[in-house]
Amino acid sequence: MGTTNSAKDQAGGPSADEQAPADAWTVMRKFYEAEAAYVAAGGFGKASYAHVAAYLDPEVVLHQAPGLPFTGSGTWRGHDGMERFLARFSEVWESMEFLEQEHWGDGNTVVVRNRVRFRARVTGQEVDTLIVQLITVKNGRMLECRPFYWDPAAIADACRPRDAEATAS
Repeated sequence: MGTTNSAKDQAGGPSADEQAPADAWTVMRKFYEAEAAYVAAGGFGKASYAHVAAYLDPEVVLHQAPGLPFTGSGTWRGHDGMERFLARFSEVWESMEFLEQEHWGDGNTVVVRNRVRFRARVTGQEVDTLIVQLITVKNGRMLECRPFYWDPAAIADACRPRDAEATAS
């Protein structure tokens, strides 16, 4: 088991030796850094997706639970699908900070427990939550990811404008 702290220092894209990391955790650690930088820069049209795509297999599949403000249909496929997902994700979230990360697994599989603080773009509200992800890596790139959110209601609530609550009552 390994643990890391916040992934704050993103210095451009991956170097040549970072493009084929040895194990699933190394891939994911670097992916999380690139993902956080992409969101912080404003996402689609404002940030380079190449830094994120460098850690994704061309056949990548992300299985999100439908019902959250950024999950859409729930399944996102390939580089284009992941770029569309991250564009939507970046519309919803202004920032994401990895506060704690624990991981288990070896070789091509890893389970990651992330404690993350998100800040919603529309409301400015922050939510500190846990996400567990089941991840498969192939040839040094993420092939499949299944995230499980500890408190989906808190995530949805953080994204809901407060005036919408008043009119719903």
